[in-house]
Amino acid sequence: MRHYGRHEEYCVTPGRAQSDAPPRRQVGRHQASCLSGASYRPVRHDDSGLTWRLSALRKSIKRGAAVSPVRDVGRSPRVKDVAQRAGVSVATVSNVLNKPGRVASETRDRVEAAMAELGFVRNESARHLRAGRSRTVAFVASDAANPFFAQIASGVEDVVEQEDLSLFTCNSRQELGRQAAYLSRLEQQRVLGVLITPVAGRDNLMDTLPARGTPVVVLDDSSSGSLHCSVSVDDRLGGRLAADHLAELGHIRVAFVGPQGFRQVSERREGFETALSTLSDGTPSITDVVTDGLTVANGRSAAKRIADLPESVRPTAAFCANDLLAIGLIRGCVDVNLSVPGELAVVGYDDIEFAETAGVPLTSIAGPSRELGRAAARLLLDESANPEHQHQRVKFMPQLIVRSSSC
Repeated sequence: MRHYGRHEEYCVTPGRAQSDAPPRRQVGRHQASCLSGASYRPVRHDDSGLTWRLSALRKSIKRGAAVSPVRDVGRSPRVKDVAQRAGVSVATVSNVLNKPGRVASETRDRVEAAMAELGFVRNESARHLRAGRSRTVAFVASDAANPFFAQIASGVEDVVEQEDLSLFTCNSRQELGRQAAYLSRLEQQRVLGVLITPVAGRDNLMDTLPARGTPVVVLDDSSSGSLHCSVSVDDRLGGRLAADHLAELGHIRVAFVGPQGFRQVSERREGFETALSTLSDGTPSITDVVTDGLTVANGRSAAKRIADLPESVRPTAAFCANDLLAIGLIRGCVDVNLSVPGELAVVGYDDIEFAETAGVPLTSIAGPSRELGRAAARLLLDESANPEHQHQRVKFMPQLIVRSSSC
């Protein structure tokens, strides 16, 4: 018997007359010959089992046993392969995949068993192509390194997974150009919709996507007007809660720690200042410690600047624009020998997961971040499926969580 290559195996295809003619070499990479009336083709394998395999197949044919056709090597099993294995129609397999409730349980079990045996994985790309829309929801976070946005994403997942959808997360890194690039790519991918915590500045693409068929829901920003649904926390109320708490503790000289140019930060400071003005019957003594960002490192450097102030004007309490700044500030106070809360009481914002486990457990203004994600996802799915959808602006109320860093 002639071998056609070192790694070749011959697989019998039924339906040919038997013959004792020897194999006949054919032209081409996938060569076919006749063996005992059966056609066969080479499949990459080890030569050591070739003779045994051919003999076994010859005996099977002589006994009249059915020999199943072998799938092309390297090709993923398709719906018609599953249908053939399960002995059902292609339409039945399609119903098992898309509308399983329409298929009898016994038939469904048989189809699912065939899928498992073949290693079948449905082709979502083809499904998306037919529908003209993917089953993916995108979340464009302004700072994926901030645990607050991770908590929002968890809430989004709670909703989209129930609908058998996928979540794709992007990080704009507070860069308007990067945000625009992501939005462009996501539109090209025909995502079901986009959830976004927008970067400061106006992005025209974000405003035009809905008119072109891609819904957009804005998170943590209530300034989007009537163009989008929005879900946010009342940041001015959060600032007032922080001011009330520090005033009740007797603090007169306070610092506000945070960057400029962020709407949420500005609203937190406005609420903070308004409440202090009312409580102090005049102009409050607020020292602005302006940072370059909202990171732990920014907070740590702010501690040194506060410690360097003359003791007569040095703030005795600080309200930070987010928890990362507050955690950094506490760490920086250790560096400069300022005790917390003895010499500097600290209040953060967002109540991230690490707030409670900080070196000094952090007092924080808590927004229901996970529920923000759930609410935004529900709005997005409604807009994508409901022609009568009306834009909504959902605002959650924050609450004060008191821990050791302030008292």
